[in-house]
Amino acid sequence: MATSGSEYIGNIRDTVKSFWQGMSVTLSEVLRRPITVQYPDRLALPVQDVLPARYRGFLEVDAQICTGCQACERACPISCISIVLDKDPANPKQRVVSQFDIDEAKCMFCGLCVEPCPTGAIQHTREFEATQRSVRNLVFRWADPLHPFPVYKVQKGAPYFPRAPLGSLVREVIAQRNWDAIGPAYLPPEPLKPPPKPAAKPAAPAVPKPAAAAPPSAAPPAGPAAMPGSGENKS
Repeated sequence: MATSGSEYIGNIRDTVKSFWQGMSVTLSEVLRRPITVQYPDRLALPVQDVLPARYRGFLEVDAQICTGCQACERACPISCISIVLDKDPANPKQRVVSQFDIDEAKCMFCGLCVEPCPTGAIQHTREFEATQRSVRNLVFRWADPLHPFPVYKVQKGAPYFPRAPLGSLVREVIAQRNWDAIGPAYLPPEPLKPPPKPAAKPAAPAVPKPAAAAPPSAAPPAGPAAMPGSGENKS
């Protein structure tokens, strides 16, 4: 079907109009200030300084004010926190924390462990950069089994708890590890399980009871007595 001249010119006009509408959006961005952030080498401020105050980054534990109450371990819905308490050999009345592990690779950053802490020892920081070749290196250990730290005793009426600056402790932990370090060949220890109950003793074989003696049989009843002289022949 032949196209008329007016339709041909109309198609050209529509093409030019749609092309100009698309290019107008592109050309308008040329004159605007770019908003792309060249992370991380071209920033006016570090990213950690511009994050919201309630940002949930890596968890951090200040051992100086940890009471060892294990409230954070119980509150964790996915069991990424593992705490072990022992008695101090030098002072049996003093409890020490020999293990305080947090699996940051498993953590879902819900913040439920932070809420029940009585002293604020465990907190979310603004740190989020800890790339590791081995995922096992993301298990942060806040207690040394060879040098456990004593639990903190809360003083009554204390106006505040002397906590380290937020983020300073976790930055030290991250700085001690190279990103390509070989991960440990072991996993965090599993929680202690209760000892198995002793097996029940097998029941003694039943001793058969001796059969009861049969009662003596009764004597048959005596017949009627014979009359005197009844058995003699009559002559």
